[in-house]
Amino acid sequence: MDTLERVRELNFFVAESAKNARRFLRQVDPDRNLPATQIAELNEHTPETELNALIKPLMDGFDLGLLSDAGCPGVADPGANLVWLAQSRGIRVVPLIGPCSIVLSLMASGMNGQRFAFVGYVAAEREQRERELRLLEKRSATHSESIIMIETPYRARALLDSLLLVLAPQTRLCVAHEIGEAAENLVSQTVAGWRQKPPELSKGRAVFLLQAVFQRNTGASKPLRSDRCSV
Repeated sequence: MDTLERVRELNFFVAESAKNARRFLRQVDPDRNLPATQIAELNEHTPETELNALIKPLMDGFDLGLLSDAGCPGVADPGANLVWLAQSRGIRVVPLIGPCSIVLSLMASGMNGQRFAFVGYVAAEREQRERELRLLEKRSATHSESIIMIETPYRARALLDSLLLVLAPQTRLCVAHEIGEAAENLVSQTVAGWRQKPPELSKGRAVFLLQAVFQRNTGASKPLRSDRCSV
């Protein structure tokens, strides 16, 4: 079934922002009776004790849609906890195809799409962030792996500055922001190239991808273990 067709059939939603959800529904379903549509909020501040109330429509026999402000529901998104609760109750969860800035950025970056890791947000504190970036670059070089990060508009500039400071000149770096919007901009080049002319970042959310030069390990190999999402 078409994603938008399914959305138009639903009357119960959980979203990060009810305001953004209403705007989205107004765009894709102009004939919808918005006052009659129930939209509950689930964001990073929602206590776990409220999750049961959020799936009440499901327990009452109604279908429920999960909307994400950006990216993809359940991926870098607080909705994952709600999905886990639904799974634990034996409720069928149906993923629907839609645009995801994380995947779209990887597709257009020219970096390794066979092996990549999405690590979400890196540390906000500068020294810890720089240590983490060095480890991620080493991981990329060791395993020929693309590393994908996201950042909020107000911290994107600080992350970019750290990337340009600590990464090796030959490491590839993709800077993507406002993916899927009218002001979309995505450019990949080496860190050395970015240092010559750093990009101007818009106020939208940003996605950063790095891929270090592969360094083949000729010693004994060990299995890669991580608590991050790796494909």
